[in-house]
Amino acid sequence: MHRDHAACVRAVRTRDARYDGQFITGVTSTGIYCRPSCPARTPSPTNMRFYPTAAAAHRDGFRACKRCLPDASPGSPEWNVRADVAARAVRLIRDGLLDRAGVPELAASLGYSPRHLERVMRAEIGTGPLGLARAQRAQTARTLIERTRLPLSEIAWASGFGSIRTFNEVVQAVYGASPRQLRARAETTGQGTGGGVSTRVTGLASAHTTSESSSSFSTGGLLSVREQPGAPGYTEVPVRLPFRPPIEPRQLFGHLVATAVPGVEEWTGDAYRRTLRLPHGHGILAVHLPSLDGRRADARHLDGTLHLADLRDLTAGVQRARWLLDLDADPLRIDAVLASDPLLEPLVAGAPGRRIPRTVDPDELAIRIVLGQQVSTAAARTVTGRLVAALGEKIEDPEGGLTHLFPGPSAWAGAGDDVLRLPMTRARAVRALAGALEEGLDLGPGADWAVAREALAGIPGIGAWTVEGIVMRALGDPDAFVATDLGVGRAATGLGIATPRALADRAERWRPWRAYAVQHLWATGTHPINDLPDPRPPLGSEEIS
Repeated sequence: MHRDHAACVRAVRTRDARYDGQFITGVTSTGIYCRPSCPARTPSPTNMRFYPTAAAAHRDGFRACKRCLPDASPGSPEWNVRADVAARAVRLIRDGLLDRAGVPELAASLGYSPRHLERVMRAEIGTGPLGLARAQRAQTARTLIERTRLPLSEIAWASGFGSIRTFNEVVQAVYGASPRQLRARAETTGQGTGGGVSTRVTGLASAHTTSESSSSFSTGGLLSVREQPGAPGYTEVPVRLPFRPPIEPRQLFGHLVATAVPGVEEWTGDAYRRTLRLPHGHGILAVHLPSLDGRRADARHLDGTLHLADLRDLTAGVQRARWLLDLDADPLRIDAVLASDPLLEPLVAGAPGRRIPRTVDPDELAIRIVLGQQVSTAAARTVTGRLVAALGEKIEDPEGGLTHLFPGPSAWAGAGDDVLRLPMTRARAVRALAGALEEGLDLGPGADWAVAREALAGIPGIGAWTVEGIVMRALGDPDAFVATDLGVGRAATGLGIATPRALADRAERWRPWRAYAVQHLWATGTHPINDLPDPRPPLGSEEIS
């Protein structure tokens, strides 16, 4: 969108929050960049420059606005719905790959040379891989600087910087202030970033412990680092997860809760919790549903908490939480296409903002889908929970409800018949899939969707339903379509679509959002995935009850 100057100017003039995160406005007269909804005085169109990312604005010397805090907006939906090399690279960088490896490794994982990847990303994003990673590190650093009392040296380490000097230089260049100045300003004004990582960090296993601050959560004041009793080695980081409203959480969380694997996931009544396998260690994610008496038009974020064994996994943990809940989606754009079909229009109008329940670990989800082939949701939970208890790595949960990490591919590939007590065909499919994952089958953020589809289809025991389910929820293809799914078939029949061929023809109208159409079709049934044990109203709807 950033190439359409007139459309961007209209969005800025109307302060349209729907476009936050979809482009950045650089103001040449002030040298700052803003989100479209910035409340400051609207600059002259001749002074506006539009960029696809904050990193591109950084490259041209712009600094982040102190009023609208553009770092706190949801991510652009483009990078999660595209399958080209630039989008795949962005997803890998968001997951923190360049904090753990270099550009050559990033390029190799995508099948390109570093020089070609640099050219592609500059053309599509306005900056190269390192520029994008630099912006992401700066955003994480600023949030921790302004919202916690963590020592600056630990913030540099947690944000992915290789040295204190680089940390200081980048923060100064991007925000026009040193890390110490940012912290002093936040302490004086009570102003913080409001997005990504929230107001406190607790449970850090280090000597840098201070008395608890009296600053409140709502003001964004600094809160202290303190030991969390009973959870040695964990860092507890409250996080804010912004999204574009509306969002319909009942089916999104209901699906995760109904399929939750005992020991790996749990529902507490107001929060979904699960264990995480992260690049430097393990963690625990909790995402909370706010208590609402009715529908709210101003709900724009979900609150969550990360318990991390290694603080360097903060960026990856936040990104995986966002991917799990499909929070970078553009629901207005998706719903407009689906609602143009008269058959889907009532479904979309009744539940706007449906998301796709995804995953924090693509390999895990692929194995779980194979384990759940041809059995009920309850049976799949029971079987998978038993196998996780036998094969998974035990962990400590500070709140006591979670016990294991989901086993990696090597554990499944090497499981004996005495452990993997499944029907022969399914056991072979699980081992074959696990073996393919061990040998390099890529289902992660940088995966090529077409290559993954072909590879999955070639594994014995894996059919079209399984392939499309994996591509939809693990790889995030928004146009994946489980045409042979029983629930989809029943819903189609109820809508008057009598045959599989008629369904396939009708679904052409829903491109490129057929995966979201599936969520609406599933929701016409009475399956447990369609609601929470403790139902709650849609968040972010314009309708007020």
